[in-house]
Amino acid sequence: MLIIFATPPFYSKYVHLPSDKVSQRIHENPKFWPFFKDAIGALDGSHIHATPPALERAAYRDCKGLVSQNCLFVCDFDMNFTYALTGWEGSATDAQVFKDTCAKDLHISDSKYFLADAGYPSRRGLLIPYRGIRYHLAEWGQASIR
Repeated sequence: MLIIFATPPFYSKYVHLPSDKVSQRIHENPKFWPFFKDAIGALDGSHIHATPPALERAAYRDCKGLVSQNCLFVCDFDMNFTYALTGWEGSATDAQVFKDTCAKDLHISDSKYFLADAGYPSRRGLLIPYRGIRYHLAEWGQASIR
């Protein structure tokens, strides 16, 4: 499965490096513009089942006890994959995978950023939510509307 996602024709057809242009979905929606005018996409990790050699199996065991690999995927607001990094052990944290990604080939312009979850480091180039804050309570019916 990994070979399919990481080689042509899939990779060359569906994965494109991120650009710094603002998505039309952001620019044309008053709920998002100008608040996300510098956002170029979102990134998150995903665990994909793996079958490593028996000697390496312990390193690939994730926090749920499954044998998997931790992968990082980036997409733009048009739902196109713009970056994929696969192959990290399931025991690796999202922050470790992201650090490796930045060291290799994912470069984020100084004025742009990606949306990410709280598993990623608080640093330039990433917009992560504050820990302990429950967002969108009104949409879920758990807050009073004034």
